[in-house]
Amino acid sequence: MSILLKLLLGLMAGAAALVVLVRFLEPHMAFFPSTGESTTPADFGARFETVTIDTADGERLRGWTLPARDARAIVLYFHGNGGNLSVWAPILAGIQARGYEVRALDYRGYGASTGRPSERGLSRDVEAVLASAWGRGDGRLPIVYWGRSLGVTMAAYAATVRRPDGLVLEAGFTDARSLLHGSPLLAFLGLFSSYRFPTAAYARRAGCPILVIHGDADSVIPYTNGVALFESLGEPKQFVRVRGGDHNDATPADARAYWTAIESFVERVRPPARS
Repeated sequence: MSILLKLLLGLMAGAAALVVLVRFLEPHMAFFPSTGESTTPADFGARFETVTIDTADGERLRGWTLPARDARAIVLYFHGNGGNLSVWAPILAGIQARGYEVRALDYRGYGASTGRPSERGLSRDVEAVLASAWGRGDGRLPIVYWGRSLGVTMAAYAATVRRPDGLVLEAGFTDARSLLHGSPLLAFLGLFSSYRFPTAAYARRAGCPILVIHGDADSVIPYTNGVALFESLGEPKQFVRVRGGDHNDATPADARAYWTAIESFVERVRPPARS
């Protein structure tokens, strides 16, 4: 056997080993779930109800509904890759307090939901939610899909399955590889990953108005990622820079600018009143 052939076989074996290693590690690098349900919206003075949704592949998802009197819109909220609904409870209660009915779920493997998370698994969770009555509006109020951090991919994917009136993408990114540019090693290993999280591609297919929000002090997903996501999208779209906003802020750093943008966006996507 020639030296060249041996070298080629060695490279092929090394590449195959990297594929196996990266695909074993990728769920552990992409998802950081915690189980249980310790904190609820009630701890923040918010009314809420629980719901259980069955997926097509046999998992059971826990969801919360936070109703609002004289609601301005229905917000279907997709949280990030860390914690569970309990961690996100103050943010959900804060949205409800602004006059929005909030519906949020824990992905498989998070909180009280069964299963283990994966990119395909989370997509199935989204499909299950949208197939249920819980995931739909009634035509009177605008329905807005709102994703934060990794949730931007799930919200954008949801918009390709069932079109909302509006899509909010907060602290997001264009795709998984865009998050690896700062590390040559991770960028190289990313070549062998099956995970894509193609937020921009999904959002371009959504066919609805999009609001992109990003804090300029984001220490997890840099502000430039949010700008790149916005620039990759077609119209109609709007970008909001949250001055001093970091990734895990429970309340916006610039609350006035933040909520003014949200409220004006919701008003613009409100469906015409029925006669």
